[in-house]
Amino acid sequence: MDARRTTVVAEPRGQVALVSVGFPVLGAAVVWGLKSIAGWVADLSWAPMQGPFRLVASVPEPWATIGSVAVGAVLGLVVAGIAAHERLVVEVFNEGVELLKGGRHRSFDRTLVSGVFLDGKKLVLLDVDTGELARENHDLKPEALAEAFQTHGYQWLDADPYREDYRRWVDGTPDLPPGANALLKVRAEALRKGDTGDADELREELRRLGVVVREEKKRQYWRLPRALP
Repeated sequence: MDARRTTVVAEPRGQVALVSVGFPVLGAAVVWGLKSIAGWVADLSWAPMQGPFRLVASVPEPWATIGSVAVGAVLGLVVAGIAAHERLVVEVFNEGVELLKGGRHRSFDRTLVSGVFLDGKKLVLLDVDTGELARENHDLKPEALAEAFQTHGYQWLDADPYREDYRRWVDGTPDLPPGANALLKVRAEALRKGDTGDADELREELRRLGVVVREEKKRQYWRLPRALP
């Protein structure tokens, strides 16, 4: 049996390597730079956080340099790890689509995907009932995504065909299914705090209730799926 023909869209290896190596190097340089000016800042009577700067300035060499470089590198590694965790990989094949992100693997059968489009920096898969199967942040090349889906025969859309159906959400909005307002209220707080993980989980809960939600600058907009002709 022939192997399944798959098109994988991911960030270029060079870009991934640059983040993995560059962030620790940048972190080490930044913290070392702060160490270098610690004594000068500690002598400024108006400067904030003089206590920590005096503490750093009091550390003898070479331990001050070694410590600052090590701490900066570790911080850079943490940031690089977060970036790796949030990196989206898209696998497209004739029978379906697979999305890999943050250790989560999601599969969608071809028969469920009615269209694909980009909403800014989000990749959106439309369901056959005009709802959304997935809405994922990405840093992938739009032309690479379009080519991958079109190569395997998916409908690639230039824009969201249901964008005009969205309405701004405010607490207590009528016409929503029972429980949706409560979820949207909790999700608004998650967006305010920048908790994207919680916001994504609540999006899934709303999808199960039949509510499609998107956000712009932490403002939520919603619509209900509509029957196709």
